Amino acid sequence: MLVRDAMSTVVLTIGPAHTLRQAAALMSARRVGAAVVYDPDAGGIGILTERDILNSVGLGQDPDTEHVHDHTTTDVVFAAPTWTLEEAARAMAHGGFRHLIVLDGGEPTGIVSVRDIIRCWVTARQQATRIPA
Repeated sequence: MLVRDAMSTVVLTIGPAHTLRQAAALMSARRVGAAVVYDPDAGGIGILTERDILNSVGLGQDPDTEHVHDHTTTDVVFAAPTWTLEEAARAMAHGGFRHLIVLDGGEPTGIVSVRDIIRCWVTARQQATRIPA
């Protein structure tokens, strides 16, 4: 099974000047755990995750004044839609993160999460163990 089979094609893209509260509201409304941050001044594409927001709030920072730019991960590992789910899971385990931005032709076309991978693996296993009627 490939990343393109598991990834979410709902890609929330936000700018670096958004506040963390604005980012959290957008992520919540779209029901996603990560947003692609496009910042041409800082080298292009980064990612902001729910964990980044949680860490900031946990430190006592104000989500109304903290900006996405200051909490964005910019050394992102990208996945290709043709990667296997095993390759994606290995990259996540090695890097210690739960989301990969999927690039196709240099453009973000999806995000794959640990949850997406598990969902696909469980579904595939269930289908493989079904006894034909």
